[in-house]
Amino acid sequence: MRRRLAALAAVSTLFGAVEAQAAPTDPIGDLLMSVLTGSVPGSPGYKLKATLYHAGARGVGALDSLGCKVVAMRTAAVDATLIPRRTVLFIKETVGLPMPDGTTHDGYWYASDVGGAIKGQRIDLYTGRGGASMKPMMPLNLSKLSAVKVGEFKGCPPD
Repeated sequence: MRRRLAALAAVSTLFGAVEAQAAPTDPIGDLLMSVLTGSVPGSPGYKLKATLYHAGARGVGALDSLGCKVVAMRTAAVDATLIPRRTVLFIKETVGLPMPDGTTHDGYWYASDVGGAIKGQRIDLYTGRGGASMKPMMPLNLSKLSAVKVGEFKGCPPD
């Protein structure tokens, strides 16, 4: 089973380089992704250029644009005209990354922030306090990530 999933992931990675708007419909791929992420088949998918940010950087405060506390390895800043705030995103490239509490990331992020430089298909991922918090995610900085909308949240994102 693991080999099949790995093969499917490799195939989706090879064909995932096509931008979301130009991608042909793939009902089998949509179904597989929905099983893996819990999303509804046909949920919006995005290819987003990622940048990382941390507390202590210029202009970064302790609260997101909803007035909620920013949460390391969970808070994402998006262009609200593309991805509405309060959207739960699954970003497959972040699965397995180390979390601040020593566990591994499950791939779920919360679109609760916006930024002046976040226009179009871009996403900023909050890594935590200080520049060192970015180290585990540096290979993803400035790369295109696959994000799928898997739901919405009310209130503030969970810690």
